[in-house]
Amino acid sequence: MTRARFTNLARYALVLMLLANLVCAIASGSARAQQAALGQPRDASEQALVSHRANEWARLSPEQRERVLENYREWKRMPPGERRTAAQNFQKFQSLPPDERQQVLRSMRQWRRLPPERRAQLRQAYARFKSLPPERREQIMDRFRHLQQLPPKQRERVMSNYKRWQAMTPEQRADARRRFQMRQGNFEHRHGRHPLTRIPIP
Repeated sequence: MTRARFTNLARYALVLMLLANLVCAIASGSARAQQAALGQPRDASEQALVSHRANEWARLSPEQRERVLENYREWKRMPPGERRTAAQNFQKFQSLPPDERQQVLRSMRQWRRLPPERRAQLRQAYARFKSLPPERREQIMDRFRHLQQLPPKQRERVMSNYKRWQAMTPEQRADARRRFQMRQGNFEHRHGRHPLTRIPIP
């Protein structure tokens, strides 16, 4: 799994789970909106959802109400284990400092603007990430944290290098790895230390 995908993935992974949790912020299923008035409950469980938080519901626009109901229907289709995970992540979200919560909410809005195909790609990437051995996942997250701590210009340079890497053929990537390993070996031989300002090619 490449680093840059996880640069996006780490930001959107929590967003994926928070989509299901959006309904938890207002309360605790699939025909389309045109089959009923926009934002109107269609069954007893949806009516109970609305009644439970009537004041918050009254402040929402019809489009926002419909979005909440769609999320609730998606929530009802989730297996119990996924619901528990989503609820736990929402509790973690509530414990974040205000500025971090705002960052997550901005990421949620960005997620909603993504095309369905891109969302599917990110879900698949996250599923692959979760299937990795724990030590490999931790290694990837360490790289991500290191990338986030870089100065903006250096981070941009790393991302630019990644875009060039993505455009390479497998043969070009293998050659780039060999050249990088040779340069790294030469650096350590001359200076007796690892080039900490460089991020290895994945």
